[in-house]
Amino acid sequence: MATEQIPEECVSDRPLPAEGEPFIAFENVSKSFGTQVVLDSVSFSVNTGETLCILGRSGVGKSVSLQILMGFLQADSGRVTVAGKNICGYSEQQLLEIRQQVTMVFQNGALFDSLPVGENVAFSMRERGGMSDEEIDAKVTQLLEMVGLPGMQELMPSDLSTGMKRSVAIARALAARPQAVLYDEPTTMVDPIMAHLLTDLIQRLKKQVHLTSIVVTHDMQVAKQLADRVVFLHNARVHFHGSVAEMESSTDPVVRQFLDLDALILPVVDVNSR
Repeated sequence: MATEQIPEECVSDRPLPAEGEPFIAFENVSKSFGTQVVLDSVSFSVNTGETLCILGRSGVGKSVSLQILMGFLQADSGRVTVAGKNICGYSEQQLLEIRQQVTMVFQNGALFDSLPVGENVAFSMRERGGMSDEEIDAKVTQLLEMVGLPGMQELMPSDLSTGMKRSVAIARALAARPQAVLYDEPTTMVDPIMAHLLTDLIQRLKKQVHLTSIVVTHDMQVAKQLADRVVFLHNARVHFHGSVAEMESSTDPVVRQFLDLDALILPVVDVNSR
């Protein structure tokens, strides 16, 4: 069971954008791979402490948006700002500073396979310096308890389930004291209990640490629990941008089709009746 309180040490002391200025903003961002247009003049913003969910079917550019924000991919055109800074054209060294403010939790966790869980979580603290081994060990213990994985410091990533890897990845992200966290399909391919725990943890991070978050998901139930606002991507463009309630009440046929498919419950087939 994850502990309820988020450690105060997880809170970043970096300055925030000016009042009224979004923490993250896409302005007419486009991205293509060859002849395939993935993002076509996409615009959205995320305010400090807000959670934005990016919704849409597979292949509509949800994850590409996160990779552009992290600087792993460059936009073909448009403007991307993080904490008031236009990061388009940033050097790798400049992007490293941005990645200290904004970190990402990948679908597969992206853990270091050769390091045990404890050293994965401790990695950014050792890189940053200024902490004794005892202080780092205590922080790792606290973070793993927070994400519901107490006493697992010595396990290797190969010993963990998909959901546990994502929990470790969240603990590692928090160890870096970011101002924003990007989540790429955090509840995909995990059991319902783990999905609930991960969603609850993301929600607590928002409420207690006031982390700015972007959650990429195809699951409307996750969006209902987490989102202050949602962006719905369709055919490489923003088809809808607003609150969950506004999306659910929309009469737009594309939005309605997405919602109806999301709500579809397949019948359970009793194999013994055949």
